Formats: sequence, C-alpha cells, structure tokens
Amino acid sequence: QVQLVESGGGLVQAGGSLRLSCAASRRTFTHYAMGWFRQAPGKEREFVAAISSGGLNTYYSDSVKGRFTIARDNAKNTVYLQMSSLKPEDTAVYYCATRSGSSYYTPKAYQNWGQGTQVTVSS
Repeated sequence: QVQLVESGGGLVQAGGSLRLSCAASRRTFTHYAMGWFRQAPGKEREFVAAISSGGLNTYYSDSVKGRFTIARDNAKNTVYLQMSSLKPEDTAVYYCATRSGSSYYTPKAYQNWGQGTQVTVSS
C-alpha cells in the first residue's frame, strides 16, 4: 500500500495559479503511473491529468490541456499539478492516486487515493 497526501489547495481568483503536491509514503511510488482527478459537488470524479512512472509521458483532459501541467520528482516521492489560468469551473476537491489498471483516464484504474485538497476559484 502507498499512502498519498495532497496539499497546496486554496482559494484563488480566476486567472490565478496554484501548485498541488502529492507526497507518497513509499519509494515503490516510483513503480506507479500517477493521476490527478477532481470532484465537484454533485458531480462524478473526473480525470484531470496523469503521468507515467518515469515521467516521460503525460496525459490531460481536454478541459485543462494547455493550462495545467503534471510533473513528478521520483527522488522526492512527489507528483505535482501546476494549475494556471484557473477558472471558476475548476473548483473541486482534487485527488491524486496510483494507477493499477490499464487506462489512464478512468478512476476505476486507480487505487491508493489521497484524502483530497480543496481548490476554489472565485470569479
């Protein structure tokens, strides 16, 4: 089991930036592709971004492509989500998770979820 702890959320005005971090408890973190998901009130959890275990391949939802950047530092057991040009519709709880399935895009392919960090974007 890998324990994950997200941080970096907060309240920001539209157009602003935030950087989320997801720290893993075990060095076996480096074996996993990692994903970021988000869930707004009354909505299903949705894919945001993912990164392969070595960091060479990244994947984004259409809604964040060009605004968000996912990266990882395996020496620090940490994955990041740099969010820029934030919009009110980005408001959600953001979760990181380790990928265990074959898809990058569905929550069912992930395990070891963190507790989430709230991001609120005001208009």
